[in-house]
Amino acid sequence: MLKKSVGEALFQRFNYIVLLAVSLTMFLPLVHVASISLSSPFQVEGRHVSFWPVDFTLASYKVILAKVDLWRALGVNVFVTAAGTLFSMWITVMLAYSLSRTEFLIRKYVMLGIVFTMIFQPPMIPYFLTIKGLGMLDSIWALIIPSGISAFNLIIVRTFFQQLPKEIGEAAKMDGCHDARTLISIVLPLSKPVLATVGLFYAVMYWNIFYHALLFIQNPKLYPLQIKIREYIVNQDTIMGSVPNVVLPYNPETLQAAVIMFSALPIILVYPYLQKYFIQGATLGSVKE
Repeated sequence: MLKKSVGEALFQRFNYIVLLAVSLTMFLPLVHVASISLSSPFQVEGRHVSFWPVDFTLASYKVILAKVDLWRALGVNVFVTAAGTLFSMWITVMLAYSLSRTEFLIRKYVMLGIVFTMIFQPPMIPYFLTIKGLGMLDSIWALIIPSGISAFNLIIVRTFFQQLPKEIGEAAKMDGCHDARTLISIVLPLSKPVLATVGLFYAVMYWNIFYHALLFIQNPKLYPLQIKIREYIVNQDTIMGSVPNVVLPYNPETLQAAVIMFSALPIILVYPYLQKYFIQGATLGSVKE
């Protein structure tokens, strides 16, 4: 093992410090929100809560967990995330596999069109009219189909497929496997790291869906969590409801913080199970033999 020079050691320590600082900027706000959701409203109003609950209480969570509309929004999120991720993965894998094959003669022109969509986004009004013309306005499918494929994720999967040894496909063809069988039985089992990584990207995207819900959904029963959180934050009466004129163990700020944690917790719990695949997928394409 080669010994690191003084400059390399200092550079590595500098990188650790920078990455730690960046991590804290992302982690501490979440800890602050969690602390507010678990603190007494009097301590929150007095700005005494920072990164640890003061006068610990679960009153805010008891209130929000009793809200039927919040659970309905959670159900919408779960369905959209599950169905949307499967739908997006299916389209992405099919298209990426086709674009990775040399037999597909117009693959370069198709890739050029895909990259074009990364640079130029569709204008809002034609986009809205297109979805309306397809009959998906105020439909659960308006939260899934328009977000069906990400050009960035497609490029990642296509690059991974291109790096697989060509001999694998040739051997499968000699054994009588057609393209679909080769993809399902050989290529996909070898692609678990990239599939887990891209699947996590899609799942987070669908779970945090906001723009499409704001643009296409008017029925309150189809609101996802993000729209419901916005409704709670903009209108405090919505989250507080009709309460008697007495001292309560919660206030709008603690309830809003509890709702935010309620929406973030599922992704936080799922991420550790996919972390090993995510780390492997983050280095895809970095080494080429």
